[in-house]
Amino acid sequence: MKRYFITGLLIWVPLVITGWVLSLIVSTLDQSLRLLPATIHPQNLFGFTIPGVGALLTLAMILLTGLLAANFIGQKLVVWWDKLLSRIPVVNSVYKSVKQVSDTLFAPNGNAFRKALLVQYPRHGSWTIAFQTGQPGGDLVNHLEGEYVSVYVPTTPNPTSGFFLMMAAKDVIELDMTVDEALKYIISMGVVAPPPHPRVITNT
Repeated sequence: MKRYFITGLLIWVPLVITGWVLSLIVSTLDQSLRLLPATIHPQNLFGFTIPGVGALLTLAMILLTGLLAANFIGQKLVVWWDKLLSRIPVVNSVYKSVKQVSDTLFAPNGNAFRKALLVQYPRHGSWTIAFQTGQPGGDLVNHLEGEYVSVYVPTTPNPTSGFFLMMAAKDVIELDMTVDEALKYIISMGVVAPPPHPRVITNT
């Protein structure tokens, strides 16, 4: 009975958690329906709620915004909008900080979170997985001797919290592992190991 119960859990737990996460995402995106007049909400038009309509509306708004911002007039509007927000106290600091992080993370040519690394943390001889986020800049480079990289060490099982470190490039090992594989390994606390990547040995 114990073996059957555990087998059932292994089947249902991932399904329930996946359904819960998707439901949370869809219900959050559905809040965009509040931007529309109540008379054209699906509940008022058809007499019942249609889950996901707001999510589709949100995706359409994002695509439309990107399309408009890609042309000359749209770029001018984005610059004007940035200048407007930069003049508002409190909003200025929050908006700039979030924009810098999002620009770094989502830039097509950026290096943030593109590499999974093996680093020694929190002490020598203890290893964990980290993600390269860039390189130290500003006055920091005047106080760091040699080549350094900026890394993010996530906590487990919640990788959205973690620690920002600057480590010598010689002390980090780049892993032959995708970011998705590394995240799965971290979230599962080492239970879901990534597939092996055989080393290619070349004769010299």
